[in-house]
Amino acid sequence: MLLPALVLLGVVSTAVGSLGAPLLPTIVADLHVSLATSQWALTISLLAGAVAAPLLGRLGDGRRRRETILCALAVVASGCVLSALPLGFEWLLAGRALQGVGLGLVPLAITAARDGLPERKQASGIALIGVTTAAGLGVGYPVAGLITAYGGLAAAFWFGAALTVVTIGMAAWALPPNPDRRPRRLDAVGLALLTVAIVALLLACSQGPQWGWTSPALVSAVVVAVVVMCAWTWWELRHRAPLVDVRLLRHPSVLAADVMVVLVGAGIYPLLSLVVRYAQTPVAAGYGYGYSAALAGVMLVPYSVGSFVASRLAVRAMRRFSLEALTAASSVVLIAAMVLFLTTRAHLVPLLVCMGLAGFGIGVVFAVNPAQIHRGVPPQETGSANSFYQVLRYVGYSVGSALSATLLVVHTPSGSNTPRENGYDAAAWTGIIALVIAVAAALLLNRSAGKRNSEGAQLFPGGPVFGGDVSARAGSGDPARSPASIRRRDV
Repeated sequence: MLLPALVLLGVVSTAVGSLGAPLLPTIVADLHVSLATSQWALTISLLAGAVAAPLLGRLGDGRRRRETILCALAVVASGCVLSALPLGFEWLLAGRALQGVGLGLVPLAITAARDGLPERKQASGIALIGVTTAAGLGVGYPVAGLITAYGGLAAAFWFGAALTVVTIGMAAWALPPNPDRRPRRLDAVGLALLTVAIVALLLACSQGPQWGWTSPALVSAVVVAVVVMCAWTWWELRHRAPLVDVRLLRHPSVLAADVMVVLVGAGIYPLLSLVVRYAQTPVAAGYGYGYSAALAGVMLVPYSVGSFVASRLAVRAMRRFSLEALTAASSVVLIAAMVLFLTTRAHLVPLLVCMGLAGFGIGVVFAVNPAQIHRGVPPQETGSANSFYQVLRYVGYSVGSALSATLLVVHTPSGSNTPRENGYDAAAWTGIIALVIAVAAALLLNRSAGKRNSEGAQLFPGGPVFGGDVSARAGSGDPARSPASIRRRDV
């Protein structure tokens, strides 16, 4: 039952973390806040997830993985309860921040799968867990919309709390024992620096449409993010037990995964909110379907179905093709989805096909990326490397969302809340450009990654997927990863 428990963990944590998006209209009406203020129900969970991911990843690589996962789930459940209570908007935000901690749990689930699943099930299991972030979004939107439509705002959060409690019970039963690894000190300075850099960057992206892209506040946030990130990199390279082993990020396979998740996230993530918003636009505006929030959320079901199908097919494809080639092909599929949205969104069936293609493409990318990361990092760094990848995913999401929101605002007439339809065209073109860059990046990284990975170990017969590139592990400053100790451990 380990794999079902880990998949449930990934889906529930992502679905609960994404609860805010379909609930914004209800939050505005019930709590009497402006639409701009209600957006913080989304932003604060994203910030909390970005901050929690590196910490959870490092703790999950140590000797207390079970406790870390269970405690994080308990935090998520308490956040749902806090948001469900009629205490006001400020307490709802506090609850949403606690729920955002769950967004950092998927890397721990992948780490547990790598250590706990039999070798013959690792590939398919990790690929399936990798797409739970995409599937969770597609599940969370329609479920939250339906529950809110019939039970109100509090019912959605009570449902999230109950589901999280079930996940805690299943995880406590199925999780394997903690790995027997030496204790490791937490890099508190590295965590603080990374927190400041990520929070500044995500604030700049999420608040750009409200602050203005040339405002002093936004420029200051970007400068702080860049300067502190440079300081963080300098610190991590010199620390004996870093929060994230930056040297491992130079491995071509790991670099390819990190670059692709930013570009693909920026290119396709805005499509989810664009489709939901387009479907809810009244027909009187000259476009849209006039759907309720619950029915608009159902439009994302093909996205979840496509991502789950992709996780099953991706494992077979990884035995025959290079991982970088698969990500390039998946980006082409995502471009096709964006082109469908650009040209045929006025018709329901093509729009549903568009969402299915988007789910399939993103599912392959999210299934392949963990394999790329594991191919370049040793087991004791799996959680940390995947958590940093998770942070980059949120950066890509935020950049794409900020650009699409800005374009819709630019194309909204003065005194109206409904953008002109050409605003959706501009947002779609932005996504297409990001995905074209992703294809080019995947092709450029394919040769160097393939050459480097051909020297590593293989988990899949017929194709290099996971494994240990010894050259990537050596020389990182940790005696436990010296060439001699690696040879002894591998033997």
